Amino acid sequence: MKVVLIGGSGATGRALVQLMMKYDKITEIVVLLRRISFEEHTKLKQVIVDFDHLTDFEQHIQGDVGISCLGTTLKDAGSKEAQWKIDHDLNLQFAALAKKNGLSTFILLSAVHADPASKFFYNCMKGRLEQDVKALNFNRLIIVQPGALIRPNTDRLGEKAAITALRIFNKIGLLKAYQALSVVQVSNAMLQAINHYMEGNHTLTVEEIKELATETIG
Repeated sequence: MKVVLIGGSGATGRALVQLMMKYDKITEIVVLLRRISFEEHTKLKQVIVDFDHLTDFEQHIQGDVGISCLGTTLKDAGSKEAQWKIDHDLNLQFAALAKKNGLSTFILLSAVHADPASKFFYNCMKGRLEQDVKALNFNRLIIVQPGALIRPNTDRLGEKAAITALRIFNKIGLLKAYQALSVVQVSNAMLQAINHYMEGNHTLTVEEIKELATETIG
């Protein structure tokens, strides 16, 4: 199985690449990146691309499974328009090229409460992306909707505080939909979903992600 991935330099994408290197059923991993981000591996091909001209690199988007872990924060992007360009437009362009080039399966890392009709910018953006990727009509589309993500060695103080607060609420049965999961759990669930879900559109909730994440790759 050949996988093409975008967003490999982020925490979840990086964890997923590390897992895929150990997964026997995956024979080749192509990661589209701005710069080299991984040590060399026999399965791994790192392709340096200009994301402002992604169509110039579509010859590398060939294989069986396309995966997007691409995303940024409003702070890092600098504006809502810039964040939309990355989280929505670039993801959708990658998905469209994957569909055009015959990849039958697409896995999209989204977020809990993604809703194109939401009044909240982030939820609306993620919901619109899900809606637009569904419209491409992949043979199999798996959308993964985690809540808070636990990233290793994060230096984001607000993120650390939010996760601590969520854990307290979760212990008393509140805010379960936002339960914090590690990027390793989420990436393992994404990988396991390839075996668990066949044709059609599938959306994984936090509880489903947790369940799949307990399984061991083979």
